[in-house]
Formats: sequence, C-alpha cells, structure tokens
Amino acid sequence: MDAIEERKVYRLVLTGGPCGGKTTGQSRLCTFFENLGWKVFRVPETATILLSGGIKFADLVAEEVYKFQENLLRTMIQIENTYFELGRTSNKNCLIICDRGFMDASAYISKEKWDRMMRSNNWNPVELRDNRYNQIIHMVSAANGAEQFYATEEHSCRSEGVTLARELDYKAASAWIGHPYFDVIDNSTDFENKVNRMIECVCQKLGIDIGDRLSITSRKVKFLVSGPMPPDTAFPAFQDFEVVHHYLQCAGPRVQARLRKRGQNGRWSYIHTIRRPQQHGQSIEVRTQLSHRDYLNMLTQQDDAHFTIYKKRRCFLVNNQYFQMDIYKDPSHPRCKGLILLETYTSLTGDKLKAILPKFLNIVKEVTGQPDYSMFNLSLREDWNNTKKFCYSLHDQDDADVKTNGHSQKMINGKA
Repeated sequence: MDAIEERKVYRLVLTGGPCGGKTTGQSRLCTFFENLGWKVFRVPETATILLSGGIKFADLVAEEVYKFQENLLRTMIQIENTYFELGRTSNKNCLIICDRGFMDASAYISKEKWDRMMRSNNWNPVELRDNRYNQIIHMVSAANGAEQFYATEEHSCRSEGVTLARELDYKAASAWIGHPYFDVIDNSTDFENKVNRMIECVCQKLGIDIGDRLSITSRKVKFLVSGPMPPDTAFPAFQDFEVVHHYLQCAGPRVQARLRKRGQNGRWSYIHTIRRPQQHGQSIEVRTQLSHRDYLNMLTQQDDAHFTIYKKRRCFLVNNQYFQMDIYKDPSHPRCKGLILLETYTSLTGDKLKAILPKFLNIVKEVTGQPDYSMFNLSLREDWNNTKKFCYSLHDQDDADVKTNGHSQKMINGKA
C-alpha cells in the first residue's frame, strides 16, 4: 500500500456550551496534531460568519428565522465540503476541526420545524450526523460544574446567566445524541486536564499512541442492567438505533476484527474495527468508516466461528454523562437472551461513579473488563466450556494460557 492510500482524513466536530473551552481546545488540538506532522484545517463557525453581517434575530419574523436557519445549514455544508475536499487531496494525514456541525442547528429550532426542514431538503440525520463526521466532542460549559470560572469577556455572569448557559449547554449536547463516537468532556478536572482529556479522546479514536505526553484519566466502564426495561417516558431525550456486528477472520490469534452496521429508518453507517494488543499492556482499537460497497465486500470475510450480533442501542444523557445501552436481540446465542449492558466513558470511580448512573435503571453490577461480557466471547458459536477461542484478555495472553478451559457460563443475565 502506498503512502497516499495510508493517509488519514479525520473529520471532527468540536462543540459545547458557553465558556466550555472550545476555542482554547481547538487551538491546543491544532498545535498538538501539527507537532505530529499532520495537516490541520479549522472550519469556521458558519453562524458567526453570517451573524457578523448585521443580522439580528430580534428583527426577524418566524418565517425569516426558519429560512435563515435553512440557509445557514446549506452554507455550512458547502463550507465544510470545501475543507473536506482539501483534506482528501492533502499529501499528509489531515485533521479537520469543525467549529460546531450540522446537528447543532437543531438545538435552536422546534422539532416540527426541524423535521419540515429535513423533508424539504431531502436531508436525513444518519447521513448528516453519523456519516458526515468521524467524531463529536462536546466541551461542557463552565456553568455546569465549574461555575466559579464562568464569565463573559468583561464580567462574571449573574446567576440567571449561569442558568441560561446550562440550558444552552444541554441543548447543544442533546443535538448530537446518537452519533456513534460522541464524547462529553466535563468539568470533573481542572481546565488544563480538561483540554488534555479532549486531546487524548481524539488520539484514542484515531489509534495514536500518545505515550506519556498526556495524562490518561478516562476509561470505558460497563454495567450489567437487569430487565424489564422501564417505559420510554422514564428516559431523558434518547435516540434508538439498530446495530448489527459481524466478526471477521483474522491472521493472528490476538487480533480481533469486526464490521458494524448501525442505523435508523433504513439509513445506515458502516464501521470496520480492528483491535490489537499494545506492548504497554493496553489494547488499541482502530476504526475506519466504510462505504456500503466496501462493507459488502468485507462481509465475505465473516468468521463462521461467531454468531452475528443484533442489538438495539439506546443513547442518552444523564447527569451530564453520555450513555450507550445495548439491548441484545434475537437471533443470537441463548447466552445473550435478555442481556442489557450499559456503557460510558468517565474518569470517576467509586461512589462518585455510582452517583452519575441512571437511577431509573436496575443496575446489577459493574462488569468492566470481565470476559463473560465481551461481545467477542458472547458471539462465539461454541460452548465456552469446550472452546479454545474464548478470549480472557487481548494483552495478557500468558494469563489466559494458564487458566483452565472449563469456563462456566455464569452471571450473563444476572443469574448463576
């Protein structure tokens, strides 16, 4: 494979509430990746460009506001496409940072008008949210968890200003619920570490080994949830997706490769994921967005040792934390029947972690890192007691070798 084929073009949306660190974060992210030898483009915020021309919302009637938002989105698409095309022709790896993205506009318009706009322009969320951008990062407003640092350019905001900022922050985050790689960077650390966590988050998704250049604070945590599911009305705003996973044949025993099809209303996005162990004792995931054609071609490499996994994935925000809940569906192995797993990324532990979990779910226990709840193992066709394919750890093969193969199928659905 030549150098051009190996180049990466990564489309990132950096969004957030007022005084969340978006501007500083964008500058730091740009410097970090330029130091790695990447080409970095920064797509300006379309709303700022248009509003700088003297437009005042207070002077517009309702239909004028609607047409302004519609033309803003048309302009945004064209501006972004200009940078995306430059990225495709760049002779370097290219990071394209969008100052807000398409879905941000939905936070400032009613659902009825938004749906009307989507229909009249033949737009759909899967294409313009999931397929258009590789990753979304929301920088939480200082008004939500770091109030003492929340200020305008000239003076500290009054309490009602803080309240409005929190509302805007929530709306901005809610607009992106459902994107497959949506990360919320909260104010649980000081600002310096907040920015480092944001940069680290991008590096993790790209599979870049950052070594000790940044302090790694967040990790993925997983919880077993017991049914029955509460009614939809118990949830905050959410997005549901159909998800299908296929494991692929791999050359090495410690490498895992899979395809994911994820969609709503017959519209799909496709991802190829490869998991490999690192020398430093942690596994790394490299994800590549695929076209439908590439997806079908790679599907011919499906590994017959694994069932296809079918899930409903529900995405939502609770306590300023982004959650994904996977509800396993038939047809699948009987070990998956009734299985519900909840995941999030966080730097919190212990009681602080428990405090942010959704109270309306019956969470049985944390199962982070437990091989019984690995999708790779759950999809295995063979009984766990009789297979040699069961994966205890990607990066600790020696430990797996000394364990007995008589693995018991325990606590999969909260039952012994």
